[in-house]
This record gives sequence, structure tokens and C-alpha cells, in this order.
Amino acid sequence: MARAGLTVERLVRAAAELADEIGFDNVTMSALARRFGVRDASLYSHVRNLTELRGRVALLAAREKSERLALAVAGLSGRDALVAFANAYRRYAHEHPGRYAATQIQVDPELLAESPQSMRGGELVYAMLQGYGLREPDVTDAVRLLRSALHGYILLETGDGFGHPRDVQTSWERALEALHVTLQNWPS
Repeated sequence: MARAGLTVERLVRAAAELADEIGFDNVTMSALARRFGVRDASLYSHVRNLTELRGRVALLAAREKSERLALAVAGLSGRDALVAFANAYRRYAHEHPGRYAATQIQVDPELLAESPQSMRGGELVYAMLQGYGLREPDVTDAVRLLRSALHGYILLETGDGFGHPRDVQTSWERALEALHVTLQNWPS
């Protein structure tokens, strides 16, 4: 398969780039094949189907995002860690919209088992929230709150859902402060 130099890694990288350009939901085997100048069938000796390809893009994006999050929160705790985490999360979503969208899908557990480092982002957020003194099951609830708040804000922001003239960055900072206060005062 030397023609076009196709490998799983090259296909996944190209699909991730394509996702950022045209949107994750618009990535197809045909669009990817066109990028390499090959027939769709050439891709199937590297990935089983579109679901696997999208899962691999999700894992790549999760690893990339986790690396950024880890760098952002290194040595920080409490409010500082929360703000650094949220800002890195938001930056990644803005810089890589297709890849970010990929991180929101459920990935086949078999595929996930091949890439355990993709779970690092989850471990980071759990560790950060334990810094607020939270333990299970409260940590899980707080993770869900944080993810919902960040993801919802990003979706509204990138979809032009904020029509009010108030500065979006100011609202982001206030929202993070509200999350910090909530986490400090988590109900028992």
C-alpha cells in the first residue's frame, strides 16, 4: 500500500485536519479519500469504517487536549487550576473546532483500550476537583457540572448564541468565578 503512503496514523491526522476545516460531522471516507487522491476502498485496509475513523480522531483529539490541560494546570490548585484548565479547554475548542467536536462522542471501548493515555484529561479534572476537597460521588457530579458549563458556553459562543452586547470574555471570567465559588461550597 505504498501508493499515497497511507497508514492509520496519516489517515487519522488528515481526518482531524479535515474535521477542523469542514466540521467533524462532515468528515466522510469519500472526503478523506479525495484528500489523498485515492479511491474510498483504499482506506478500508487501514480502518474498518467511518465509525472507527471518527473514534480514532476522537482519541487523537483527547490526547492533544489532555496534553494542553496538563501543561496548563501543572503546579496549580483551586481557583488557579480551575481557570487555567477552563481557559486551555476553551482555547483548544476554538483552535480545533472539529477535533473538539470529536472529543464529545462515545468511543468504542475496544478502540479506547488501545489508547489509555486518551483518558488523561478525565484524570486531570478529577484530580483538580479533589483539590476542592470533593470525594465520590460528588466528584462525578462536579465533573458533569464543569463539563456541561464549559461545553455549553463554548457551543453558545462559537454558534453566535450570545446576542447581548456584554463582552463574552467578561462573562466567561464571571462564570469561572461562579464555578469556583460553587466548588468551594459544594452541598453536602
